Amino acid sequence: MTFTERLEAYASLLEQHLGNWLAPARLGDVAPRLLEAMRYAAVGGGKRFRPFLVIESAGLFGVKVEQALNTAAALECVHCYSLIHDDLPAMDNDDLRRGRPTVHKAFDEATAILAGDALLTLAFEILAAPDTHPNPAVRAGLSLHLARASGAAGMAGGQMLDLEAPGKRLDEAGIRKLQRMKTGALITFGCVAGAILGETSEANLAALRAYGDALGAAFQLADDLLDAEGDVAVVGKATGKDQEAGKGTLVSLLGAETARKKLQELKVEALSALAPFKPRDEILAAAAEFVVGRKF
Repeated sequence: MTFTERLEAYASLLEQHLGNWLAPARLGDVAPRLLEAMRYAAVGGGKRFRPFLVIESAGLFGVKVEQALNTAAALECVHCYSLIHDDLPAMDNDDLRRGRPTVHKAFDEATAILAGDALLTLAFEILAAPDTHPNPAVRAGLSLHLARASGAAGMAGGQMLDLEAPGKRLDEAGIRKLQRMKTGALITFGCVAGAILGETSEANLAALRAYGDALGAAFQLADDLLDAEGDVAVVGKATGKDQEAGKGTLVSLLGAETARKKLQELKVEALSALAPFKPRDEILAAAAEFVVGRKF
């Protein structure tokens, strides 16, 4: 399969897997409105790029797709929770996500907050499940790395820096730190998780971390370019919000042309990190190409 075909195929598998986890029979006695909001946020949309990275990186070490699905689903739960909270009026105040109303618009703010909380905690319930991996040390390692990637030193901390950013003149290092935490941390986890599932060497784990770091930086830079220049009908969310909010991005700091050059440099960095895995790195290399060239 081509990269696009694999991305779509894994997205379909992940969709079904998330649906199973978010079924009343699996979760127990959950308030119907809360479950509806959780499913609204997590099932029925998105590229599922982060779960894709889990599956593909795990595949480098012989881990089968079905053996990586729980970890992929846990990561997507954290990502979906972050989108719910990021869209709230107290955060970015967005009305549109994945081409449809955000959770707080489709339901209400309180329900959105609780749906995000519930998806976050579900992620760690999934990782703790025995069928995630037979080795409890692996399950603990996955939980530790995801907690760090999503917590105060990762995504949540990056969101705090983002909230403080309007009106400040961040330099390139400051912008990169913010973006590494807010966006890059979960993408890097998606790559590192495959190495953890595969119980491989520290050297391989470090190589995938380097790949994930470069890929995450490229993903955010491409997102900034889309915010500055993209069409809302194609992107599926509001554009131009960074400039409107006075947020510093590499695009606003360096200009679009220089930002595009940086994007190409990050692609080269990501591809170089995959050297230990040749020729099995073909799809992950295509993922870097996808990130750099994406239009949505």
